[in-house]
Amino acid sequence: MSQTKELAAWSYEKKCEKVVESLGKNGFTALYCATAGEAREYILAEAGEALTIGFGGSLSVAEMGVIEPLREAGKELLIHGAPGLSLEERLAIMRRQLTCDLFLTGTNAVTLSGFLVNSDATGNRVASMFFGPQKVIVVAGRNKIVEGDAMAAMQRVKNWATPPNAKRLNFKTPCAQTGFCSDCNSPERLCRVTTILERKPRFTDIRVLVVNEDLGL
Repeated sequence: MSQTKELAAWSYEKKCEKVVESLGKNGFTALYCATAGEAREYILAEAGEALTIGFGGSLSVAEMGVIEPLREAGKELLIHGAPGLSLEERLAIMRRQLTCDLFLTGTNAVTLSGFLVNSDATGNRVASMFFGPQKVIVVAGRNKIVEGDAMAAMQRVKNWATPPNAKRLNFKTPCAQTGFCSDCNSPERLCRVTTILERKPRFTDIRVLVVNEDLGL
């Protein structure tokens, strides 16, 4: 490893550790994972007693390869983005995710002060993050860390997360064409429901895995 890469890895590690420390002070159960593989093993272990597992449509979670092992273990997987579903079927799955045993999701941004910042088009993902499921596991790759306040995190969501996600989901928004947020009034606008989790919600068991790898958008 070159000295540049070695120093960058050290810097990322320290930032991840700071985020874990801050999340802990804010009441979250937070763990540092050196690799996505380490986070994957944690998720599979925590899923042991869960019968129903909801997925928030996270690329971070999808990239970790947990779906097939969970399916092979006989879990009922609630994936609203599965191909071939009608709108009614997707909405029914979203509603069931609100009361599942385990909900798996990423986050659009996490601040060094330990805030989780997210923006949704429908609100099903963020709703499942803070109330309903028996347990929630949030995966935060190091690329989601914001060295600023909640407003800076919201700018990360609009400038870095939303445009490529709009393109991925084939939404007809200006940012899906230009790659830049225009604070649009499009009927398919993604940025409709924005949440800031400053502290752990009182009755929700949330685990945040801060991973020293780039994951998701």
